[in-house]
Amino acid sequence: MNNASKDLKKFLFISRWGESLDIVLATLNEGNAVKMCIEEKSCREIGHGFVPKVKDWRKHIDWADVVIFDYTGNGEECEKLRASGKFVFGGTPYTDKLELDRNFGQDELKKHKINILPFKEFHTFKDAIRYVENHPNAYVIKPSGETQEWKQLLFVGNDDEGLDVIRILKAYEKSWGDNFGTFQLQRKVKGVEISIAAFFNGTQFLSPVNITFEHKKLFPKELGVSTGEMGTSMFWTKDSPIFDRTLKKFETSLAKSQFRGHIDINCIVNGVGIYPLEFTSRFGFPQIFIQRAGLAEPISDLLYGVASGEKKQIQVKKGFQVGAYIVVPPFPYDDKKTFELFSKDAVVVFKKDKIEGVHPMHVKKVNDQWLITGNTGIAVLVAGTGLTMRDAQKMMYNRINNVIINNGYYRTDIGDRWFEDSDKLWSWGLL
Repeated sequence: MNNASKDLKKFLFISRWGESLDIVLATLNEGNAVKMCIEEKSCREIGHGFVPKVKDWRKHIDWADVVIFDYTGNGEECEKLRASGKFVFGGTPYTDKLELDRNFGQDELKKHKINILPFKEFHTFKDAIRYVENHPNAYVIKPSGETQEWKQLLFVGNDDEGLDVIRILKAYEKSWGDNFGTFQLQRKVKGVEISIAAFFNGTQFLSPVNITFEHKKLFPKELGVSTGEMGTSMFWTKDSPIFDRTLKKFETSLAKSQFRGHIDINCIVNGVGIYPLEFTSRFGFPQIFIQRAGLAEPISDLLYGVASGEKKQIQVKKGFQVGAYIVVPPFPYDDKKTFELFSKDAVVVFKKDKIEGVHPMHVKKVNDQWLITGNTGIAVLVAGTGLTMRDAQKMMYNRINNVIINNGYYRTDIGDRWFEDSDKLWSWGLL
């Protein structure tokens, strides 16, 4: 998009925790007008000095040409705004339910004739412990509803008798009592974890689609606590057997609900089959920033084209994209005292002035300095691209070496999974 005034569009971004700052900033730098509203009080400093901010997004609806929601749970608002004639990038009541109600998501997969792993829902830890004792097996503990935001509560069992799962359930019972809400026990299956993501324009999926490999554990070699995300590797493709056998089957249902946004389904795949685990019917974080590194067009054109329903194709670069978070204490935990002691207002320093590939996360800008703010300790996301995965990794880690953050830590093996996983996927005919 050029900077001619006729091309200038007005984007209103409504963010739950300020996660989409990088996209807002990119949209602004591409010659558009932007306003950003962050709903969570403790995160409202994020983006100060980077982009124009507003407190009450409802007062700015008339101003906006397009409204962007970066999180799930606003489906009804999106529907009302679309009905009033506004272009909206965001969910629907149907796509909200796909993500937030795990049972509904699994039922919809079955309805669309897609294999799912056996699961059972529980309301109390006692019932779940009794169930595992009576049905010994390897399970995954998956919180539902709001509790699923606490990524470190997700537990993947390794013991074939389920003894590790029983121990964790007993620990949760002590610490949470009856305040945990509903959760699932899902049978664990061995294989490659992979996500299929795509943009949807109200009637069809845009091509190409995105194949993502997430690195969720805190430490290299998948050790330590689950964080939600430490980094991701990916590529864009026009042809994917996994997409054809999962997301593609939802085209009619998504069109029926007039969804205009981004949707992702993560799966375990092996030589026997493809087993979808759950939906993310919004931007993935940090997925969207790494996807942007692989775009050969402005992100604002993509967002506007999806919201207006006009866009059918995405212009992308060949090769691979990879990205890693640099985080600070207490990440991945929520500990206000530790954050204020070690991390609040810590400076992000660049050895050279080059900040290409460095995406601001929970930061503000004061006197041209990037300072860490918010409350979770995610400082920046650093991305790299290349014709091979090794090239993309090399670019990313070179860029990380240019960033100095006191007490910062990151994973040193983002993308390494690809070399073994791709062999397996080729042999199973899934690439």
